[in-house]
Amino acid sequence: MRKKKGTRARERTRLAPRLSRARPPHPGRTLRKSISFFPSPPPRVQGSRLQLQRTTAIESHMELAVRAAAASCSSYPSFQRARVPRRSPGLPQLPARRVAVAAAIAVDPIQDIKTEQNDVSKTEVFACPVCYEPLIRKGPPGMNLSTIYRSGFKCLKCKKSFTSKDIFLDLTVTSGTKEYSELKPARTELFRSPLVSFLYERGWRQNFNRSGFPGRDEEFQMAQDYFQSVAGGILVDVSCGSGLFARKFATSGAYSSVIALDFSENMLRQCYDYIKQDDTPLNTNLALVRADISRLPFASCSIDAIHAGAAIHCWPSPSNAVAEISRVLRPGGVFVGTTFLSSPTNSGPFSAGALRPLRQIVGPVNSSYNFFTEGELEDLCRSCGLVNYSSKVQRSFIMFSGQKP
Repeated sequence: MRKKKGTRARERTRLAPRLSRARPPHPGRTLRKSISFFPSPPPRVQGSRLQLQRTTAIESHMELAVRAAAASCSSYPSFQRARVPRRSPGLPQLPARRVAVAAAIAVDPIQDIKTEQNDVSKTEVFACPVCYEPLIRKGPPGMNLSTIYRSGFKCLKCKKSFTSKDIFLDLTVTSGTKEYSELKPARTELFRSPLVSFLYERGWRQNFNRSGFPGRDEEFQMAQDYFQSVAGGILVDVSCGSGLFARKFATSGAYSSVIALDFSENMLRQCYDYIKQDDTPLNTNLALVRADISRLPFASCSIDAIHAGAAIHCWPSPSNAVAEISRVLRPGGVFVGTTFLSSPTNSGPFSAGALRPLRQIVGPVNSSYNFFTEGELEDLCRSCGLVNYSSKVQRSFIMFSGQKP
């Protein structure tokens, strides 16, 4: 049955709006469907087919870059993967290039700050010797001679600054003073002498064998046995002298950082000279620090291992020194020391007879060193909060150890 001529005209009028919206498919719509992450505007279809292929390749690379940026955001708890909502009616669509740039700006600074904070927390262990607040470091990161020398340290609380003097970092309370000076007891000042510092590894330390000291290599291995539980941590060799054991600890590779600490400037200079001569590389994680054993420049519970070879008998106040050692040790940290045991007639290298030739060169020397019995050393460690005391004795030589609970 044929429709009337007027009826067909009315149907064409009614379907006209729908037909006007039904446009032919745009070539860029297939590209838009293939990019599921950040939709991009359709490429220009005017021109050759090569131009269309180049546009497709650029958008594919852009999509991969944005996905990588968003994936790095997802690793942080406070960030969620960036998602572009579906286009709502009446709202403009952001171009993919703008979204990619915004994602990159949001990711990179936070990632850099996060990495920088991790580096600081791993490397910075120094604290102000006045107030024990952590020092702010300005300079290259790292715990070796070159980076420490090129760095400056400052306490934000007491506004005191510390810099490397010569080849070591001076972290004493009197660092930077111009008029004030003070003298330590004679037994401490003795080792600040350039002559004694020069002779320490050239015959002085070898003389300890007469009192039962086993020798450098065996003594080092004995200390390593005590430090097995803290391997990989930070070790401080207090009263290191010319670095006899600090250099061996550094080259062993058993510790993340080794700090050679002594009050004598000349001993630290001798240590630096030996580092340049022997097989210890200058970029090893070994730092030279001048500090007072009774005022250690470290934050509480920040050090894993502390070694004091043939040193406790020279300290002005052994009780204050061991208390400081206990303060800076982390829970589970280990302290190992060696010294001469007290005897009725001590014939060690610090006896009056052994020190008599030096009096003509360095002046009067007080020979009243602090020699202890084995019971006194154990009582001292326990009174300062150390547990698991143990010792090894060979004639007048004793190696003792305590642990921070």
